[in-house]
Amino acid sequence: MTSESKRVGIALGLVLLLIVVLLRVEGRMFLCDCGRFAVWTGDTCSSQTSQQLFDPYSFTHVLHGFLFFWLMALLFRRMSAGWQFCLALLLEGAWEVFENTRFVIDKYRMETAALGYQGDTIVNSVGDLTCALAGFLLARKLGLRWSLIVFGLLELLLILWIHDSLLLQILMLVHPMAAIKSWQMCLQ
Repeated sequence: MTSESKRVGIALGLVLLLIVVLLRVEGRMFLCDCGRFAVWTGDTCSSQTSQQLFDPYSFTHVLHGFLFFWLMALLFRRMSAGWQFCLALLLEGAWEVFENTRFVIDKYRMETAALGYQGDTIVNSVGDLTCALAGFLLARKLGLRWSLIVFGLLELLLILWIHDSLLLQILMLVHPMAAIKSWQMCLQ
């Protein structure tokens, strides 16, 4: 193991620890209050969404990883792969902490179909971090052209499956549209 690999490994561990501590300080619970742990919950209308390790929204976090790859390719191409990976973790961690603020939770509940959304458990946030990093690595492996195609296909799959996607989430948070919210609600 090289000295850079050791430094990157230590940085990754410290960033992960910082994210968990910040989420806990925000009041996020480690596990759901249902008293059980599950690796997957597939029902997007369930109170278990964002409470267990993975759920259908985990795929939107894979797409975060694609965005981070494109950002690194554009702005940080001279940075080593290890430090790019660490920066991707830091960016996704910053999103997880921000996503679980009262401001964003309330915005999701008012402007999107996530009416009963209470925020993520720390376990779910760790799952989201894992998905974003997997997306980052997958996009790196695919390259720019293929990652754009896979991004589009995954967006389409999510829209058809759960009536939501990363781009729809961004749109609904920035500029909510009643017609989209109504369409999304038909699943519930």
